[in-house]
Amino acid sequence: MSILNRLLTFILLISIQARAQNNSPKPQKMQWFADAKLGIFIHWGIYSVNGISESWSFFNNYINHDAYMKQSAGFGAENYRPQEWVNLIKGSGAKYAVITTKHHDGVALWDSKASKATTTLNHSAARTDLITPFVSELKKSGLKTGLYFSLPDWSYPDYDIFTRERKRYDINKEPKRWDTFVSYYHAQLKELSSKYNPDLLWFDGDWEHTPEEWQSNKVHSILKAKNPNIIINARLDQHGDYETPEQGVPTVRPQGKYWELCYTMNDSWGYQPYDSHYKSSNMIIRTLVDCISMGGNLLLDIGPKADGTIAPEQVKILKDLGRWTKKHSEAIYETQAGIPEGHVNAKTALSKDKTQLYIYLDFKTTKGILLKGIKSTIKKVEVVGSKSEVKSTKVNDTDYIFDLQENDFDHDVTVLKVSFNKEILFSEKMEQPLSLQALFEVTHAMDFSNLNLRTLAGDINSGINIFGNTNLAADGLAFKSEVKNAKNSINAWVVKNAEALYKTTAGIPAGHYIGNTALSADKQTLYLFVEGTPTGPIAIKGLKNKISRIRVVGEGTMLTHEVYNKLYWSEVPGIVYIDIPKDKLDKELTVIAVLLDRPIDLYREKVGAVESNL
Repeated sequence: MSILNRLLTFILLISIQARAQNNSPKPQKMQWFADAKLGIFIHWGIYSVNGISESWSFFNNYINHDAYMKQSAGFGAENYRPQEWVNLIKGSGAKYAVITTKHHDGVALWDSKASKATTTLNHSAARTDLITPFVSELKKSGLKTGLYFSLPDWSYPDYDIFTRERKRYDINKEPKRWDTFVSYYHAQLKELSSKYNPDLLWFDGDWEHTPEEWQSNKVHSILKAKNPNIIINARLDQHGDYETPEQGVPTVRPQGKYWELCYTMNDSWGYQPYDSHYKSSNMIIRTLVDCISMGGNLLLDIGPKADGTIAPEQVKILKDLGRWTKKHSEAIYETQAGIPEGHVNAKTALSKDKTQLYIYLDFKTTKGILLKGIKSTIKKVEVVGSKSEVKSTKVNDTDYIFDLQENDFDHDVTVLKVSFNKEILFSEKMEQPLSLQALFEVTHAMDFSNLNLRTLAGDINSGINIFGNTNLAADGLAFKSEVKNAKNSINAWVVKNAEALYKTTAGIPAGHYIGNTALSADKQTLYLFVEGTPTGPIAIKGLKNKISRIRVVGEGTMLTHEVYNKLYWSEVPGIVYIDIPKDKLDKELTVIAVLLDRPIDLYREKVGAVESNL
């Protein structure tokens, strides 16, 4: 290679590296966002009058545009109390809020002076600017300010797209008309930037045009001129400061360092009075834990009514969240993603210096919590929120059992704090599979029966089945362990749950279920091992299959299930929740059989923005 070519190559590499650094969010400006963990999304607009889908209802021709816009006459906001909103949001434990300043319908909730702007001040019964008092209260409270802004404006006369079936013009044929719209929306962004100086700008709808058509570089300049540290989501030109998976809780941690799940309490963003499909507070809290454990944030949505009040179901969830976040604040804020799967059957997070491990338990058990494969020395184990110390028993060089008492448990999610003498280190030693002898033998020093069963479940989950060369049949009858003085309770459990042990293979990958699993030989039955007493319904993420039947193994009880956040037109699966009656739980380890319509099919792809709402 010539000297000139080497020089050109070097310059090119430097240029690429510099561009990558410029496109990467700066850690210092992102710190508050990374530490926040919980934000509240607010979808409010004229669509709350009839309680119909925001903007999409006329775009999809469920209602014509004229009828949709007539809702503005009923949008009075007469009971709007922004201070009460902010108090409720802050009380939930959220550190920031994002409010819709303008959705795709083009109705601006602030006093926009941009040409031909449709505003709540001039074009609704409210006759007022709704954003200014809310932002004022946010800033007084110390919460960070986020503003949602729709790039498309389906009502604006110079925007090219009107509805799914109608288009006003072709921007290639009428570029000046498109330039008029671009100038309009840029003017609105300048207003929002100068008037409110937001900490975060939440764009939506970029899929309708290219970054060049949106003139996104200019948008960045407009926003950063006022606030160089403004955070922008990745829905302007796919290169924002953080990723925004929507509705689908990720099974695999998003690749970006910063991310935020935007998520509804029921199935709707805006207020819809007949949508009663609310998740329980327990489900929402566990979703927050899911996000924390993967190093992300939860942006939980509320949809106020047209009069400015918030539905009691939504208020309750926010207050229940507040109870849990206040009690467990040290295990939420300023934490980072947890340890790799396989060390404990629970979600986890780490302190910034990695000397403290937080273990989130969505079940109750007095059989002990097993933490394995840890090389570091444990200084102390505590229950977060009560400071009660937990007895820790060292099983071997790397494994520990933590014994909790009944009154240590939270009714939603209990959090243990494990403090180490230095940054947590993991053992590189391969764990030895459990043998039949070890499973069944009676030990007098300590009863390891339950631990052995959980270890057995873990082995099967990883593809090691010690029953392969035994006389165990699917019904468990006539089984003999051949172990002298075998413990009767273990033998009884094996016989009862033989179906889940007989010829079963390795379970599903981590992230789909919190705990151990196994699959039948034909891959059409998924077995879930359930520890203790769950605080709510157990959950399966990313299951593409339809469920034919669910039952408790060994005693035949049929169970029901419910799916949340499944968009019928999307390939992204919802979350399957299964309620298990307490009187059907095994005192040692419960096994649930989920019969599928075909061999198991899992979704592990990236969850992105919803770009079409049918």
